[in-house]
Amino acid sequence: MSLLKPLGGEVTVHMKAPVEEVWALVSDVTRIGEFSPETFEARWTHGATGPAVGARFKGHVKRNGVGPVYWTPCTVTKCVPPGADGQAVFEFGVGLEDNAINTWGYRMAPENGGTRVTEYFRLTPAWYIRGYWLLLGRLRGRTNERGMRTTLERMKAVLEKVNES
Repeated sequence: MSLLKPLGGEVTVHMKAPVEEVWALVSDVTRIGEFSPETFEARWTHGATGPAVGARFKGHVKRNGVGPVYWTPCTVTKCVPPGADGQAVFEFGVGLEDNAINTWGYRMAPENGGTRVTEYFRLTPAWYIRGYWLLLGRLRGRTNERGMRTTLERMKAVLEKVNES
């Protein structure tokens, strides 16, 4: 039965910043290099200039912070700016447009005068990904969760410094 569970993980951090500011930061993929321990740069591609469903970008990744180094194609799959309820989502698939290997995203919601931000990843449940997850999933999941926490804490530091002023 454990093979049927979602293949992924998530980390949540509270930030003393409005949802709109958090949204602007997480949906600007060109800034990810400031925060991520693995993706050190990203750029919009195929004519995209900002977040929208179907917009494409590529990330320059240094796996586990040490290598190998490679570019990976990404496509925005959910792009919901803060609405009247303050909820927002930014999500993208990693891999070729019709064949994403995994999905990364951010859910944002107002909470205690700031924003609750959850970064998550979900692997595509193909048989070969399930096999990988069975063999290396626990280790890779912990690495991803550490990386997500680092990313969110770095974003938090930038956002909260701006809001102190």
